[in-house]
Amino acid sequence: MATRQIDLGYKPRAWQRQVHAKRERFTVVAVHRRGGKSEVAIMELINAALNFKQDLGLFFYVAPLLKQAKVIAWQRLKQRCDPLMAANLVEVNESELYLRFKHNGSMIRIYGADNPQAMRGVRLDGVVVDEVAQIRPETWEDILQPALSDRKGWALFIGTPNGLNLFSDLFFRALDGRADWHAARFTVYDTNALDAGEVARIRADSSEQSFAREMLCDFSASGDDQLLSLAEIEDACRRTIEDGDVRHAPLVLGVDPARFGSDRSTIVPRQGLKMLKPRIYRGIDNMELAARVAEAMDEMSPAGVFIDAGNGSGVIDRLRQLGHRVSEINFGGQSGNQHYANKRAEMWFKLRDWVRAGGCLWNDLALKQDLAAPTYSYNAANKLILESKDDIKKRGLPSPDLGDGLALTFAMPVRSRPVDAHQAVTDYQIF
Repeated sequence: MATRQIDLGYKPRAWQRQVHAKRERFTVVAVHRRGGKSEVAIMELINAALNFKQDLGLFFYVAPLLKQAKVIAWQRLKQRCDPLMAANLVEVNESELYLRFKHNGSMIRIYGADNPQAMRGVRLDGVVVDEVAQIRPETWEDILQPALSDRKGWALFIGTPNGLNLFSDLFFRALDGRADWHAARFTVYDTNALDAGEVARIRADSSEQSFAREMLCDFSASGDDQLLSLAEIEDACRRTIEDGDVRHAPLVLGVDPARFGSDRSTIVPRQGLKMLKPRIYRGIDNMELAARVAEAMDEMSPAGVFIDAGNGSGVIDRLRQLGHRVSEINFGGQSGNQHYANKRAEMWFKLRDWVRAGGCLWNDLALKQDLAAPTYSYNAANKLILESKDDIKKRGLPSPDLGDGLALTFAMPVRSRPVDAHQAVTDYQIF
């Protein structure tokens, strides 16, 4: 069968040709600002829809916001398809934001991740997720990924690094060499997309961290006021400490009860330099959380249990009623150290010191996001203060409940419980 040639006016640069040529089923591409990444995404969608051989092919372009998707992709997608529309090969629906290819019935649809439920219940053959750093993990994990399973569809993730989030998690997952995954990174010096003089101007006018993030695609570049750098968090997640190496250290539990419906209740265990697997709950009340804490205490026999008193008074009262010894911690209360504005700041800075001293973190994306989220500043009394949960949420990030749970394990010094003498003897065997 003869191949029909249609010129869509696309002249890819060398890095763009490389992306098209080295695609895997799941491809993660980090590109600097104004590098032309959305153009790659649009052309991948058009090529896939044009050449799809099965019935009713369906392809999505997803941006963080629908308004954003319209600005970034919709107009450009139609412009690229002008020759196809002129040849009566493509039907455009402005109200539903889709293009339908008449020769095979394939469709390209535009969506915003601000309404993820609109994408549920479909069989998807391919998806481009743009500006991935701004998209909640649940959109990929719970909605888009399952939709690709029927016909083993593909996904292309594109964006510019912006801390620890879904984008960084997928990028490093692909770098680990997992089957069907591929990662690529293109800095401003790789693409030739911007004039050399303009690059020099941006570098001179930007902070080192900003230039590293936006133009060099450095996932580890942190803000100047960030409590824990992204590199520090990743290093701590990669560390390994055997249980036997911390068995003489006190085991401590930090409990952060949820404040609102979207927040998480967390029980975080830590023993010396090792954070153990946290327990995370959504949608449970104080009585049920108290039962879960009591269960954890029975299992682990912690030397100390510290609970956020602001939202956990009911949990604390119930545990004491059951005969458990727990300590209530007031995040906004006075710190025992004059350098900190309140107890929460003191605990988080102790957490930072623990990480820098060799602390081993549980390797979890949600935890990484929580620990990377808070910034710090100085108040009018020149005391260190941590960014509040409410201010963090205003920036579009989740409440750092796991981070607060871990920070609570540093609320007060704890001594190890004495070892039973008989047990100490029987732990040793000569023969």
